[in-house]
Amino acid sequence: MAEAVLSGDHRIEIWGDGLQTRSFMYIDDCLHGTQMIMRGDSGVPVNLGSSELVTINQLVDVVERIAGIRCERSYRLDAPQGVRGRNSDNTLIREIHGWEPSVCLADGLERTYAWVYDQVKRSHQ
Repeated sequence: MAEAVLSGDHRIEIWGDGLQTRSFMYIDDCLHGTQMIMRGDSGVPVNLGSSELVTINQLVDVVERIAGIRCERSYRLDAPQGVRGRNSDNTLIREIHGWEPSVCLADGLERTYAWVYDQVKRSHQ
């Protein structure tokens, strides 16, 4: 999206119908959770992720809002889509370590986009 803002090419290709669901986690949450697991002594395998489930279309909506653009979406129904839905069950890590992700998707994307935009802008200079 940062490249789209700078180039003016507001097209995006989405593999599938965009209704596939995923959860995403901000890197600081991932690092904090990993540190808690490493410091603990439970010896029990746990999931580490976000329970905030979004469709690929919703993800694009959020990034478009952050970038301040609307993209022309092209759906590639013949492209590999992976599993239809994927999410993390954080019950054990919450019970054992008291860990929950603290950065919601929109905030994490906003922080990440600001950094990426700066990097892309520098590469165009």
